Amino acid sequence: MKDQDHLYKLRHSAEHVLHQAVKELYPSIHLAMGPATDDGFYFDFDSSPEGREAVTITEADFKSIEKRMRYIINKNLPITRHEISVDEARKLFADNPYKQEWIEKAEKLNEPITIYWTGEPNAKGSMVDLCAGPHVDSTGEIKAFKLLTMAGAYWHGDEKNKMLTRIYGTAFESKEDLEKYLWQLEEAKKRDHKKLGPQLDYFHFQSEAPGMPFWHPKGMILRNSLFEFSRQIQAQYDYKEIQAPNLLDIELFKKSGHWDHYQDNMFFTEGIGKKQYALRPMDCPGTIQIYNFRPRSHKDLPLRLAEYGTVTRKEKSGELNGLFRVAQITQDDAHIFITPEKIQDIVVETMKLAKEIYEVFGISFKIYLSTRPDDYMGDLTIWNAAEESLKNAIKEQGVPLLLKEKDGAFYGPKIDYQLEDSLGRTWQCGTIQLDFQMPEVFDLHYVGDDGNQHRPVIIHRTIMGSIERFIGILMEHYAGAFPLWLSPEQVTIIPIAERHRQAAQAIATKLQDINVRFELDDKALSMQKKIRNAQQSKVNYMLILGDKEVESGEVNVRMRDGSTQNLSVEACIQKVQNEIKLKI
Repeated sequence: MKDQDHLYKLRHSAEHVLHQAVKELYPSIHLAMGPATDDGFYFDFDSSPEGREAVTITEADFKSIEKRMRYIINKNLPITRHEISVDEARKLFADNPYKQEWIEKAEKLNEPITIYWTGEPNAKGSMVDLCAGPHVDSTGEIKAFKLLTMAGAYWHGDEKNKMLTRIYGTAFESKEDLEKYLWQLEEAKKRDHKKLGPQLDYFHFQSEAPGMPFWHPKGMILRNSLFEFSRQIQAQYDYKEIQAPNLLDIELFKKSGHWDHYQDNMFFTEGIGKKQYALRPMDCPGTIQIYNFRPRSHKDLPLRLAEYGTVTRKEKSGELNGLFRVAQITQDDAHIFITPEKIQDIVVETMKLAKEIYEVFGISFKIYLSTRPDDYMGDLTIWNAAEESLKNAIKEQGVPLLLKEKDGAFYGPKIDYQLEDSLGRTWQCGTIQLDFQMPEVFDLHYVGDDGNQHRPVIIHRTIMGSIERFIGILMEHYAGAFPLWLSPEQVTIIPIAERHRQAAQAIATKLQDINVRFELDDKALSMQKKIRNAQQSKVNYMLILGDKEVESGEVNVRMRDGSTQNLSVEACIQKVQNEIKLKI
């Protein structure tokens, strides 16, 4: 954690060096704001301020900006924190409307105003900015940095405000770490699911449905394969599948608390009797209606209700990002209704289920406990007990206890799964959330073995999470080359000439009988062209048939990686079957 804290300080300080360099090169610009991030830093500049000369900054200017940054770093300027009064801040930043806005906000909230000087205060070649920190002690500590890209960004992310110029960069403790990260970025470009999806004919996006993918037949095979895999695992844990309506009376969302947190991101329509309805932004209110449809006994619990539910949320166009952030999400959602004394047991069970699913994809993960947020609902004592139950469940799994302070859901603490892909990038996917609030507001009960009514606890959980996002992650993790069991195109049969077609058709029939996905490529193309087409489609097995193979009863098996071997038809089919069964 200490190393991460220092890296954050390093990046935050590199961001200050960036805006100092840009200001020195382009004095007429206004400095707006910029933070350190998980991957680096960025800063927003007003390059066409009112009453000043407008300037144009492009990525072609990065070389000169980086040169100026290195000059500032090599001067080893001290970075020092100072707390000043509101009046002092107003004078110091008198010509900057963006800083004046922050000062006014701090004054209203009665917050202290802190500034950081890079260099001796008020000295030539120094720079000052409003900032809460923290920073490293001097610019000389910044050893490895790189400016990456730039984009337009509205002030405060509001499209009604002015468009600013945002410059992104990153910084690391060492040159080696930076080079590794830059390699990852280049590799990620090759694996970009936004390019691979259309290229492989899996899905596409278009303006008529922003943030909502159009799934092609191959993409549907991928989705359905993941859902079927999930169903098979969940069946072993006694999950019952349900389906609730996508359109619900908004009163349900007001009752659940989602209205207060999501109403700005919801789609509405007028329904029967002029009631107002909404496309659900979450699945839980619908599932709760199924639980509440009839009286429940302690013998019914735990009741594990699973739904591959679609939720819809309004997203700003700038926030949409291929499959990683969509407006319409399908989740492997589930809600488990339990007695309070079963919390730890069922959480442990759910963690085992998650591990079973993730391990199939060869993706490592870390587990975090997300604690009570500031806008929490309910009783503090119950929250503390719930967090303790989750801590104990994590300890029982023998994994490190990592915390995300104040990152829980508004109705309860949660366990979050952070997955690490083949490039070392991390992704938030699964979550296990405890909920004591909705059973209360929806007045849920079960009859205990004492004959009295009791309140259940709900565990909200997803494992893959958004199936769209999970497919995007897998597509980049595997670079589009999916393992055989998941691949939309598992086998291509390639007869070299028309006289080999009958033997090819016999193999096709055998593959069809065992539900292997195949294509018999008997188009009037050369063998090399057929192989090249199969490779571009990332087909796992290419079975090539010529005179020699037909005569011997074998096939020439060409794998996706280019390796080849000759096998009997029976041995080849057995190999395919085993690979699918073992999910390797």
